[in-house]
Amino acid sequence: MAAKCKDFMTKDPVCCLGADSAEKAAQIMKREDIGSVPVVEDSQNKKLVGIVTDRDLALRIVAEGRDPKSARVSDVMSRGLVTCPADDDAQNAIDAMENHQIRRLPVVDAAGRIVGIITQADIARRLGKDQETGKMVGEISKPKRMGGGGGR
Repeated sequence: MAAKCKDFMTKDPVCCLGADSAEKAAQIMKREDIGSVPVVEDSQNKKLVGIVTDRDLALRIVAEGRDPKSARVSDVMSRGLVTCPADDDAQNAIDAMENHQIRRLPVVDAAGRIVGIITQADIARRLGKDQETGKMVGEISKPKRMGGGGGR
């Protein structure tokens, strides 16, 4: 029997709201020792509307000189996320992460509510530290080639 996304995911991830401050999202990341926080419509139904990452905060708040106390998560979060259902085959999640070059994949139920999140670390822990795992993590992490300058 093939492993399912629910077998790999971290269940019930800590979430924030779009109306929360960027500072609150950063505090959650620090407290939980995580690099991203799923953003939900409201704390009761947990319908996923986006995700905010440490990179979002660095580039869209800090680098632009914005005030993290007044900037809203909804202003900097990523929308239109790639997700997977909890009962989907884990290989589909791994393929999606590789194809879309993402390191975190929210797991949702049929109503679009977040039930978990799969990270590269979750996959590595579940599969073990074999050569294939290292290759897969490398493929997910490989930056896409961009036009223009020399990516220094």
